[in-house]
Amino acid sequence: MTVTMIDSTLSTRISSPIGMLALTSNGHALTQLLLADGDTPEPADVPADADPIFGEARAQLEAYFDARLTRFDLPLDPHGTEFQRRVWDALREIPYAETISYAELARRVGNPKAMRAVGAANGRNPLMIVVPCHRVIGADGSLTGFGAGIERKRWLLDHEAGTRLG
Repeated sequence: MTVTMIDSTLSTRISSPIGMLALTSNGHALTQLLLADGDTPEPADVPADADPIFGEARAQLEAYFDARLTRFDLPLDPHGTEFQRRVWDALREIPYAETISYAELARRVGNPKAMRAVGAANGRNPLMIVVPCHRVIGADGSLTGFGAGIERKRWLLDHEAGTRLG
């Protein structure tokens, strides 16, 4: 694990079965957990114990990927609008290994006609896996939009269902 400071936040990368993950922290809570891709800043070496949030996040992610953890318990501070935060809070209430539709998610945030807005907020979720946006699917059961790619969404859903092979 490497850690770096980016605009007064700490950043690190950890490997996972779905690829390299980029995490950021404000020193008190996890602010982002995204798939590390070409747009993610390259971390510089800083002591790995620079932020205990990263140690706990890493431990919980490892337990999740080893099928020993079904609900994350991390301090979170995602940046978003009040509506986005309501959607992200509702995502955290979707039980492990279950899925819901965008329509159901809109109903749960108190605005059943706001499916597009809910979909947009879901797509802007800065804490993938920990805030399980992968558990939202199309009304017809199809896998729809996921910033890390549909193949990773399928992997996460299969992993949670215990049906992933290999």
